[in-house]
Amino acid sequence: MPGPSILVVDDEPAMRLALHHSLRRKGFTVASASSGPEALNMIDRDSYQLLITDMKMPDMSGLQVLARAKKIAPQVPIIVMTAFGTINNAVTAMQEGAADYLLKPFSTETLAETINKVLSKPETQSQSGGGAAAKRASGEPDKLITQDPELINILKIAKKIAPSDATVLVLGESGTGKELLASYIHRHSGLADQPYITMNCAALPENLAESELFGYEKGAFTGAACRRIGKFELAHRGTLLLDEISEMSLPLQAKLLRVLQEKEIDRVGGNRPIPIETRIITTSNIDLRQAVREGRFREDLYYRINVIPLALPPLRRRREDIPLLSEHFLRRLNDSHLKPDIRLAPETMDLLKKYDWPGNVRELKNTLARAVLMGRDPVIRPQHLFLENVTSVEDQSGDVWVGQSVKAMERQLIMKTLAEVNDNRTRAAEILGISIRTLRNKLHEYRQVH
Repeated sequence: MPGPSILVVDDEPAMRLALHHSLRRKGFTVASASSGPEALNMIDRDSYQLLITDMKMPDMSGLQVLARAKKIAPQVPIIVMTAFGTINNAVTAMQEGAADYLLKPFSTETLAETINKVLSKPETQSQSGGGAAAKRASGEPDKLITQDPELINILKIAKKIAPSDATVLVLGESGTGKELLASYIHRHSGLADQPYITMNCAALPENLAESELFGYEKGAFTGAACRRIGKFELAHRGTLLLDEISEMSLPLQAKLLRVLQEKEIDRVGGNRPIPIETRIITTSNIDLRQAVREGRFREDLYYRINVIPLALPPLRRRREDIPLLSEHFLRRLNDSHLKPDIRLAPETMDLLKKYDWPGNVRELKNTLARAVLMGRDPVIRPQHLFLENVTSVEDQSGDVWVGQSVKAMERQLIMKTLAEVNDNRTRAAEILGISIRTLRNKLHEYRQVH
């Protein structure tokens, strides 16, 4: 089954060819144009699910392509590529309707992750009229699905406080849906048409986090070949989510506190403050009060971000949601894997409801995804779940058997997952619930063994 169709626009033949080959290897259907006018003719003539355009081109700039393409095919999301990451092009492109931007040079993995992120956005799925991205999501945006009274009350509070500019702290264990709640607040804030930018504070090394958050000026450090705007400026007049803020270093915490107090930032290497108007939402999966007592988190920053705390309950405290969530995830998995008859055996649902789910809703989603991928039978049985507390195998004629090593079973699972997603490592890692680095290491290990 062909992947989403992408049109690449770049006047440099080498760059155009490199993008074409990289995207083809990732499973996308690719067409290319050497100029803006050529691209617009192609958009008018054919249907595409994504447009990627260079910013600086002769005859017609990337911003002009963006504006014209939006008139011809307003439903098609657009990613702009630029080697000149300044407030005057990247942010302008986002404000003019670009779905995202890429700063040259970028890696193939960054390119694929950006594309998958754009194609998985609810607005893209609802407008695309089909294709792989739309099928993956069944046309439904990610949302907090619940019938639990405690969580319903939290959603009511979130909706009530959303229109204010108060800083919100979302607490909860990993996998409870903290980012979904942050997105829910943004959608009900009156800023839904403004930027919604996220930064995972645990994903970046300390020496990169500051420049990612505040941006930097050309020449600020070795390798800073051009100005780069940071998350705060990208989120100007919108919302900035600081995910897992507990992982932020103490020096950066002090600079963040100043931003929250003064409503202005300093780019790395800059010589003047830049005013910002940004709604801040933070998340944490640890007790920040304990982190304050241990000296790992600034007390003054804690009180600054803890204006409106919202604590999401773990899945083990809302077990009545497990059948509802399972049905939702299975429906989406059925569509994405073209297996419409997949269903849960009654004993499987009993097991799902008894399990404590240390990884919460994310673990439930990944467990069901693995079961759909591994199961040959349309009925998912307990042995297909690979849960830690499953110690017996009901049917040794299935995909696992007594005597099979855990290592062999792991390899079988990884290889089958990759086969199901056309060797898309980013997607496979997401389904398996591991990082791309872990997946690469596993594949390297398998090559060494064989």
